[in-house]
Amino acid sequence: MQRGLPMQPTVVLLREGTDTSQGNPQLLSNISACLAISETLSSTLGPRGMDKLIVNERGEAQITNDGATILKLLDIVHPAARTLVDIARAQDAEVGDGTTSVVLLAAQILKEVRGYIEEGVSPHIIMKGFRKASQLATERIKAIQITVDKSDPEQFRSLLLKCAATSMSSKLIHSEKPFFSNMVVDAVQSLDPNDLDESLIGVKKIPGGGMQDSLLIRGVAFKKTFTYAGAEQQPKSFRDPLILSLNVELELKAEKDNAEVRVEAVKDYQAIVDAEWEIIYRKLEAIEKTGAKVVLSKLPIGDLATQWFADRNIFCAGRVPAADLRRVCQAVGGSVQSTCSDIAREHLGTCGRFDERQVGGERYNIFEECPKAQTCTLLLRGGAEQFIEEVERSLHDAVMVVKRAIRNGEVVAGGGAVEMDLSAHIRKHALSIPGKQQLILTAFAKALEIIPRQICDNAGLDSTDILNKLRMRHAAGNKWFGVDVDGPEGVRDNMEAFVWEPPLVKLNAISSATEAACLILSVDETVRNPQSEAQSPGPKAPPGAAARALRGRGRGMPRR
Repeated sequence: MQRGLPMQPTVVLLREGTDTSQGNPQLLSNISACLAISETLSSTLGPRGMDKLIVNERGEAQITNDGATILKLLDIVHPAARTLVDIARAQDAEVGDGTTSVVLLAAQILKEVRGYIEEGVSPHIIMKGFRKASQLATERIKAIQITVDKSDPEQFRSLLLKCAATSMSSKLIHSEKPFFSNMVVDAVQSLDPNDLDESLIGVKKIPGGGMQDSLLIRGVAFKKTFTYAGAEQQPKSFRDPLILSLNVELELKAEKDNAEVRVEAVKDYQAIVDAEWEIIYRKLEAIEKTGAKVVLSKLPIGDLATQWFADRNIFCAGRVPAADLRRVCQAVGGSVQSTCSDIAREHLGTCGRFDERQVGGERYNIFEECPKAQTCTLLLRGGAEQFIEEVERSLHDAVMVVKRAIRNGEVVAGGGAVEMDLSAHIRKHALSIPGKQQLILTAFAKALEIIPRQICDNAGLDSTDILNKLRMRHAAGNKWFGVDVDGPEGVRDNMEAFVWEPPLVKLNAISSATEAACLILSVDETVRNPQSEAQSPGPKAPPGAAARALRGRGRGMPRR
């Protein structure tokens, strides 16, 4: 009798219920997820982009059209699609603008090569083509960018204003572009030119009033801190005061709970109480001797100290936020002191004018005409809170763009002009290459056209007609022609129309989108552990632990 072949044992490597998807279907599924995200964002691009209203689980609503903010609020769970969230955040942190563009580019690049993947082209050939196309695009941008002469301050300022206005053209504040462009450029130019630390631009949001009521304080402003009764007797305005910044508590503290002090006589107890008062009075007298007229502290300043300062015509504010105190020191000079003894003149700062002013429904302490002012404060006004928050996000993008323009001093035309020029350049280069790489480069070139196409779609223009006009213009050598959403022609020379952007926005967007597309194409299998999907209840107790705990109860352990 013939012996049967031995059965192959089933080898189980992964826990039961683990989801494994692999091969081309997995790759196509990842591309579909990325396209779904880009469809959500696509309507926000350009000067006629729409805004999104996003409500979180607590019912708080946010209105925004900033790509990075939308993706952050959407809470995306698809593992491949999260890559797009990461590149949008990286673009926001590095450049500040172009967050929607980078996501649309990455998704469109993947969409263009989807057909090749279905036909069985190796992802590695596609990735090689993408990297080559990205390199060509980078070299082309560096070749065509225009350097602005920094030696002429007026001309350079006008460049910065154009860059700020272009960044704001797709935001809620586009109707007030001239007003906010000036504010942003003034704010960035007030910073230390070697450092340009945008965190030193303070932003305070005050509901009420209109957008035009927003102010730029060339110094520091912060909301009036919690004060005691004596604060109303203090002077609220000074010329050329000395300013002392402290990290010292100036109030009488209650004894610690259950503190025990043993004394033999009543006078000993009195000596303890007197010592406490003596210490605080010594601190206050040391502060008065410095000649400071404005005293700020990170820690509380109590009612006794507040009244004591009021009697001597000194203004004080306790519990000042650390970020605001840091900016005060940057503006007025001096440094934060952690003791009241040995304070010398060089430890104090000064400013031309100090006021406590009413802004909207709040009172603000404002330091102006600061000698060392390398910081400033934007006081933003507006009707709804969500609106002011969107204004803040829009101004952050503009500040980052202006900062990059100051650093680099180069510009390219916006409005889809650069993308059309790169597309024509890569297409032309592709014709000189044999093999499949030609197809991949052509696909990349076509994907770049998503930016001008989407700007046209969002503005209600005929995108096919306008793209054909742009292709014709770029073929004739007019490299700065882009979309014009206002004019009857639909296209214009955006360099002459002052739609300018720093080339870093484009360089970063194209390199990030290419890297993200290559990363998604290189994944052909996803392994998902069922436990990672479930909410973690915490570590399991060792066997028998519950029984031991119950037995322990019977041995005199206290019942809860």
